[in-house]
Amino acid sequence: MRKAVKKALAYGLTFSLLAGCASEEDTIVMAPVPVVESQFTPKAEWSSTIGDGVEYYFSKLKPAYGYDKVYLASRNGLVKALNPETGKSVWSIDLETDVSARLSGGITLSYGKAFIGSENGELIALDAETGEVSWRSRVDGEILSSPLADEGMVMVHSSRGVLMAFDADSGEERWQISSEVPNLTLRGDSTPVSTSGGVFWGMANGRLAAALISKGQLLWQQPVGTPKGATEIDRLVDVDASPVVLGSRLFTLGYNGQLIAVELRTGQPAWKRNYSSATDFTTDSSRLFLVTDKDHLVAVDARSGTEVWKNTSLEHRLLSAPTIIGNYLVTGDSEGYLYWIDRSTGAFVAQQQFDESGFAVSPIEVDGSFVVVTRDGLVKKMKIQ
Repeated sequence: MRKAVKKALAYGLTFSLLAGCASEEDTIVMAPVPVVESQFTPKAEWSSTIGDGVEYYFSKLKPAYGYDKVYLASRNGLVKALNPETGKSVWSIDLETDVSARLSGGITLSYGKAFIGSENGELIALDAETGEVSWRSRVDGEILSSPLADEGMVMVHSSRGVLMAFDADSGEERWQISSEVPNLTLRGDSTPVSTSGGVFWGMANGRLAAALISKGQLLWQQPVGTPKGATEIDRLVDVDASPVVLGSRLFTLGYNGQLIAVELRTGQPAWKRNYSSATDFTTDSSRLFLVTDKDHLVAVDARSGTEVWKNTSLEHRLLSAPTIIGNYLVTGDSEGYLYWIDRSTGAFVAQQQFDESGFAVSPIEVDGSFVVVTRDGLVKKMKIQ
């Protein structure tokens, strides 16, 4: 009963935001589970748990694989490193003190550490081998996206529009860049990316920004969406999706905005297409794969911006960010179904249900297999036979 109430509340809050732009005659209806003749059924290699997971909170705690371990975290503060072959715990630590840890941003592995952020405005660095806390640093605002590590620093983008950089070894603040945050924004923030000494991130005010990592110097900003409409909900233009770097171009995607290809050297657009989303997207080097604000799956040619295919069968099923595993595009929904999709055609290849709590994050690939984590903290390593 408790799960049913939580799920109803989660759907209601999400759909109320989506419906804010609609008339009273319009109704947000979740598409039925599609009928898929699965070409394969992945088999479990091991199962584990990570506390209560993220439950029905916003936390996007995607697992991470590195240093010969699988790293997982729950919103309440439990962090584990598992042996990827057996699923046995290598170490675990509980970061909850007298209040909930409210972990929500991460996990990022680099410099021998696991970096993770919280809604309490704290960036935490754990020793990747032992799980011991290396340092904790305060951040101006909630950390809802994953940290970025580069050039001996770890950078986080906070809910107050501040990009902050800390020394990866000591946790000492190195610099910060602030941006204006509108009165009403979507829940979430863009995870920054880096290349060639620059850091790039999306802003709640509808812009893409670039800065020098070494100095924290702002280089340029590029509009992704322009506020339009009579209400504040109509005028939401958050750029919450993490940018994607491919060759000499950077791609970004905004809510009520556009999918834009930007030349890295100049910050000028190469092409623009009308897609709206606040969800991370991915690439296979020739195509971009995204989930729109209506949960339509779309493939776009990265060179020209031409739409290659669109799959609308999962409309409003609250999809996770798409990810590439092997030859397939994979996404999970709010009812615990995982979908495998042909990257060339957009057709379903397979489907599998895990548990009714659903998915907040997409699976990760681990040595030819993949690891899934449900909202309730069920963890499974699966392999396609």
